[in-house]
Amino acid sequence: MSNTQHMGILQVLPRLDTGGVEQVVIELTAAVSRAGYRALVASAPGKLVPFVERAGGAHVPMDLASKNFLRMAWNGDQLARLIRAQRVVLVHAHSRAPAFAARSAARQGKIPLVTTYHGAYSDSGAFKRRYNSIMAAGDRVIAVSNFIADLVRARHNVSDDRLRVVPGGVDPSRFDPDAINNGRVEQLARCWRLPDGVPTIMLPARLTSWKGQEVMIRALASMRHRDPVLLLVGSAQGRETYVKMLTELARKLNIAGRVLFTGDVIDMPAAYKLADVVVNASTDPEAFGRTIVEAQAMRRMVIVADHGAARETVRDGQTGWRVKPGDPDALATVIDSALDLPVDTRIALGIAARTYVSEYYSTFAMQAGTLAVYQELLG
Repeated sequence: MSNTQHMGILQVLPRLDTGGVEQVVIELTAAVSRAGYRALVASAPGKLVPFVERAGGAHVPMDLASKNFLRMAWNGDQLARLIRAQRVVLVHAHSRAPAFAARSAARQGKIPLVTTYHGAYSDSGAFKRRYNSIMAAGDRVIAVSNFIADLVRARHNVSDDRLRVVPGGVDPSRFDPDAINNGRVEQLARCWRLPDGVPTIMLPARLTSWKGQEVMIRALASMRHRDPVLLLVGSAQGRETYVKMLTELARKLNIAGRVLFTGDVIDMPAAYKLADVVVNASTDPEAFGRTIVEAQAMRRMVIVADHGAARETVRDGQTGWRVKPGDPDALATVIDSALDLPVDTRIALGIAARTYVSEYYSTFAMQAGTLAVYQELLG
């Protein structure tokens, strides 16, 4: 502690708002602070700033989201000044535009750069390839799944001496169904005006086309069970045209009364406990898929698109089910089968899912894995 307490570790990202990357930054802030370093986070302000501060970190407001290379160079100089002023010994970039500035600043300060490859990222065209390549430019490159590690090797020719796999994780004490009192669940049920005794299907994801809300709505219309309610949990983030299309689709399929758009939900553990089935219907592969892991920690029945990191986080037939991506009929069939299961089978599946997640995908494991990467560079 005495050797590190005057040294800083700086994380950079575009904005501290909702999302899986932002949650990782908060969790790492707590780990860095516990390890005795000063934990700094540079980004545009957002509603998660108080959570960084609560985790023991300090937030530095900076506009790092610009993709203009002149602005990124200017941001690099600003970060370099911050590094000198705060005795930063390592920079960790979580997103592409901030990573360009972070690399420049790290070079000026002659300190290590860590990058985390959080997404599969579209790789069409020379500009995109160059833009994405910054996430493979760290002294250490963290992949959030084996799926992403394979992609980084193939796309950027990153050797294993620089590449590390550190999966995301969830806090099993927070996502613990036994720790959620019924009052929290009942409050959500009342807020959403859910009818008593009706099966509930949840798709937790921001409202954007590749997350598969359209696939899920079509699956709901095809199901043999005609009473389940679908909860689309997540923010549209301004995509009102997409929301209007989904609403109109549900109306045309005569299921509009069974599709509920909840927006963002603060108490996600209670929301998961309210669900009978949690679905990930993403049409593009998930780099990690945090909601899949959270739902399994909550002992929910999960059904996921069979590609990307879902092949790692869900053991088909043991902790959940995997289904052909983009196929509403196949998804409908598996959901129907899940809802047909007797209670004791559901309980056994949930116990297996939570055990698996607790062993391989805990927040503690993610924090420890990332600190180990820092230690490799800092000695």
